Amino acid sequence: MQHAPWVSDWSVESVSEPRPRLGLFAMHRVVIGEPYKFIPPYRGQWFSWMFRLWLRPYLRKSYGIVQCTYEGLDHVRDSLKAGHGILLCPNHSRDSDPMIIGMLCRKIPSHVYSMASWHIFKQSQLESFVVRRLGGFSIYREGLDRQSLDTAVQIVSNAERPLVIFPEGVVSRSNDRLNSLMDGVSFIARVAAKKRAEVDPGKKVVIHPVGMRYRLTRDLMECVGPTLKMLEERTFWKSHEHLPVLKRIHNLANAHLATREIEILGDTRSGPFRPRIDNLINGILQPAERQWLGKARTGDVVSRVKDIRSAIVPELLRGHLSEDEQRLRWRQLTDCYYAQTLSMYPIDYLDEGARGPVTPERIAETVHRLEEDLTDKVTHQECWRVDFRIGPAIEVDPGRKPRGPDVLMQTLRSEMLRLLSVEDWWPPEPVVNVAE
Repeated sequence: MQHAPWVSDWSVESVSEPRPRLGLFAMHRVVIGEPYKFIPPYRGQWFSWMFRLWLRPYLRKSYGIVQCTYEGLDHVRDSLKAGHGILLCPNHSRDSDPMIIGMLCRKIPSHVYSMASWHIFKQSQLESFVVRRLGGFSIYREGLDRQSLDTAVQIVSNAERPLVIFPEGVVSRSNDRLNSLMDGVSFIARVAAKKRAEVDPGKKVVIHPVGMRYRLTRDLMECVGPTLKMLEERTFWKSHEHLPVLKRIHNLANAHLATREIEILGDTRSGPFRPRIDNLINGILQPAERQWLGKARTGDVVSRVKDIRSAIVPELLRGHLSEDEQRLRWRQLTDCYYAQTLSMYPIDYLDEGARGPVTPERIAETVHRLEEDLTDKVTHQECWRVDFRIGPAIEVDPGRKPRGPDVLMQTLRSEMLRLLSVEDWWPPEPVVNVAE
């Protein structure tokens, strides 16, 4: 049960208050203003069994998912029968992914453990209770979390249950691209493989890549038409139903971007979206990088945001800042997360032929992305099917990681792309340092 990462815009002392709006943009609370405490997994199975009875109607009501299909289940079943330590590594295109994995667990069948960002356990007591009893345990994103890593290694090396890790680390919002994969997956897999080989040389640790693709089961406009109309009335005072759907999306995206340009850069810019987005991202991140990291950077935005957060958060938690200084830090965190959401808008995603066909699913994804950025929520119609494709086991070498490119992660990425049937067109080339 994982939500999109979100950042609050209030002081450390007031994190329990209702979150305020940031103009048109409301952000989620991904950074928690209190010291981190590891939350271990719950190892019982009764709740997990009972939850499966409720899962299907929950997915329909909360995420509009009405059907699932499965391919490659025997790959995981064979690894379970062989007694291997197993990592399941799915792509992460939607907030519903951690919940929909429950449908896969029903079909295998198998209970699982999963690593979940600590902020998930701090949203509500009910959410924390449910996530933990479904096998979730915390990982701290703002620093090295040895307890979490040790727990993950122990689970896999003992072959206790399959461990679910989303190797992208963030929600991409796009089914037709794969973000950069985290090196932590390789670290956990290799250390666990080494420990398992020491105990029983005949037992292995394997990774199963999982491709999850969302498909529309109804007409596109039935699914997104009401949302488009609502966003237009909110933004322009009236709907633009007389225009083609791609033009309507273009107008909304332009208004959305222009508002942020005024806030961050002082005025609106003209020209194609990509240079404007790159300029805005650097306009947000580079001043923070100069302040906290010593120099401005370019390149992968997710890594840049993580480094800034890791520099800001420890000082916040010490509690010696004035109220004004705290507010300034939270504002920086909020703006940095917004830069990350901007970076998730794929280049040419709705341009015919540039990155493959403009499918109804791409259009729906873009509308949902705009709705979340503008309203902090997504309206789901009951019109989605999820197709699971599970790849063959990738055996993990228990030896030391070789120098140079990590072949294990390269293989995992290639297999995930194959299962998703998409080209490897992400991450993009480093953004030009246009803000300097």
